[in-house]
Parts: sequence; C-alpha cells; structure tokens
Amino acid sequence: MGWTVEIDADKCDGDEECVNVCPTGVLEMQDDKAVVVNEDECLGCESCLEVCPSNAITLTET
Repeated sequence: MGWTVEIDADKCDGDEECVNVCPTGVLEMQDDKAVVVNEDECLGCESCLEVCPSNAITLTET
C-alpha cells in the first residue's frame, strides 16, 4: 500500500508549511508552489494536510 499525493496549484498559496512539516521530503517548492517530488516516500501521516491553510493537498491511499 502507498499514497497518492496531489497538490492543486491554483489553491496553493506557497507558504511552504507543507514542505517544512513533511518528515520524508515528499514535497518541495518550485516556482513558489509546493510540488510532489518523492511520492513513494509518503507515510500518509497527513501532516501536510493539517498545516495547509488553503486545502490544496489531497492524499489518497492506493
């Protein structure tokens, strides 16, 4: 089992909190937006969801 991580770039406000809180480096900043760069490392801990003020992140168990 794993996780699919999606970020709605239109909703992302670029505050970088999700990047900073992720314990496994799934996300990074590119062009002032968070992007998924290491999805296979996602633990499904939902830390990124909890800190995202714009609800731009979706996690789906696969």
